[in-house]
Amino acid sequence: MSPPNGVPPGSTETEYLQAPTSPQDEAKCEPEEVLAAPENDAEVVVPPDGGWGWVVVFASFMCNMIVDGIIFSFGTFLRPIADTFHVTEAHVALVGSLMSGFYLIAGPFASAVANRYGFRLVAIVGSVLGAAAFALSYFATGVQYLCVTFGVLGGIGFGFIYVPSVITVGFYFEKWRALATGIAVCGSGIGTFLFAPISSSLIHSLGWRTALLCQGAIVITCVIFGILYRPLKPTKVHDIKIDEEETELKMDPNKLPPVTRMKMEKALEAMKSSQSCHGSQNSINRVLGANNNSNVYHTISIPQQRVLDISCYEKRLSVPFITNDDKAKDIDAKEYLLQDESANPVIVPKTVRRRSAVDPEVNRPMYRDDIFFSASLTRLPQYTSRTSIAYNLSVTRLPTKNDIEEEKNRSIKLWPEAIKRTLTTMLDFSLFKSPSFLLLAVGGFFTMMGFYVPFMYLTDRAKMYNIDENSAVFLISAIGIANTVGRVLCGILSSFPGVNALFVTNAALTIGGIATIFSGFSMTPEFQFTYTAIFGLAISCFASLRSIIVVDLLGLENLTNAFGLLLLFQGVAAVFGAPLAGAFKVATGSYDASFYLSGSLLLASAIMCYPLNYINRWELRRKNKTDNKLSVVI
Repeated sequence: MSPPNGVPPGSTETEYLQAPTSPQDEAKCEPEEVLAAPENDAEVVVPPDGGWGWVVVFASFMCNMIVDGIIFSFGTFLRPIADTFHVTEAHVALVGSLMSGFYLIAGPFASAVANRYGFRLVAIVGSVLGAAAFALSYFATGVQYLCVTFGVLGGIGFGFIYVPSVITVGFYFEKWRALATGIAVCGSGIGTFLFAPISSSLIHSLGWRTALLCQGAIVITCVIFGILYRPLKPTKVHDIKIDEEETELKMDPNKLPPVTRMKMEKALEAMKSSQSCHGSQNSINRVLGANNNSNVYHTISIPQQRVLDISCYEKRLSVPFITNDDKAKDIDAKEYLLQDESANPVIVPKTVRRRSAVDPEVNRPMYRDDIFFSASLTRLPQYTSRTSIAYNLSVTRLPTKNDIEEEKNRSIKLWPEAIKRTLTTMLDFSLFKSPSFLLLAVGGFFTMMGFYVPFMYLTDRAKMYNIDENSAVFLISAIGIANTVGRVLCGILSSFPGVNALFVTNAALTIGGIATIFSGFSMTPEFQFTYTAIFGLAISCFASLRSIIVVDLLGLENLTNAFGLLLLFQGVAAVFGAPLAGAFKVATGSYDASFYLSGSLLLASAIMCYPLNYINRWELRRKNKTDNKLSVVI
């Protein structure tokens, strides 16, 4: 069997000190922030794969349906609001674009808050904030007023609803994650299908102001669904125990590959200079061993894909220690839970001789590397190469001592540890050093600039060409149905490990972009509904396969970091896309120019990402050459 993820070439599992490799593991910390181990028993959240999880799936489905349904149906408000304030539709489009943009931009911040206070509270706060934004929008005196209330406040509120609905399903499911997540995100397509005609009907019957109030009343129901996000309690795992008299576990550094030894030496030097972590350790043996602090699991970070600036190392639950001491081999077979049939590295914690006073039940969802991975876990070698418990331990980082103390004391801080670490991770700009990520981010930026244009202007363009009003409204609904079907198909397709998610996405965006450019070729209802079906299928691939592409290119350890930065890129793009397309319409007097722009942006995003696999392989080869040169120097 191949070594676990992150093992340098030429080393074996028994020669390699597995350690966290995500950007979170490079966060600065103080000596007292080292991970505490309350007892001999480690804590890990193991997804139950059912039970209350299906209630969470329902709640997530409903939240996705409401949030995306309202966002994608905003185009029905363009003309009524424009007529009220005597402005162009391009000006009004900025209101909806701000909501779409801040809905994404708020993602990293909502994630950070959820990491400290849980999914439930974040969803409830988002629901109240969103509903308040709609209520305030009733009193709008101009487009600028709506930009602040509906656009910014409403977008932030929706972002706080969106993040828990995306993350919490994966927290409850492991074996059935792809199915559960697929059902939940289908709420987006169903919401688009339902809210377009509902919003149009409310506007015609009650006016756009009262229609916003009605939508606000619907948004407040997300409080009920948020309450259903019941947090999972960590499970105790009886780890391998060692003799209480054993004070240190050692490993022969000569067995390490040269590159790994070099990184260990760099880490040692950094720790000596900063005195922020284990400054008292003065050799590789000491770094590999446990110090005398009985409350600490010990590890050191050896990144898989890049040499990082090291000043301190967070502690991950899955920390293998190698020892030649016969005392450490005295293991109770019944408690040998963390080592699978392939003899993967296992946890060997220091024995704690007295009970800690801190509460061990600290649930930190963002400390899981796979929290944003929505596809089947069978695509991950980390999952297929080990047991369920071992996998959950390997992708989970324990909370720091400060985390636990803040939880125990219920202290209220402006900048809590759990929030700080999450934001540091998701907004770590060092990932911009990767050409693969840069190209992926720019491609996503172009995609999102063209993404919302059809939703915003398709109905009005159809009306301009004398298509029946009911049929024009249902064009948006047709996109929703096609989006739902596409997400299901993508879920099935992604379950096959051999499927190239990047190529599928690029092909879908190419087809969707070309279809959008030629969408005005005929304004018959049949042609327009055909176009909406193609467009809906295309965007479903982009939305469903994004996390798979990130993991394929950058590794699971970079998923959280990449996801946070991509949300920022896509949010900024969403703010400018539809208003820019509206300006094209004003300048040319025709919506055709808007759709030309949208289709061209989608097509350009696909074309620039076609060589991404080759660039990624080139980047890895360049890194390997650099590592080989360094090993020769050593």
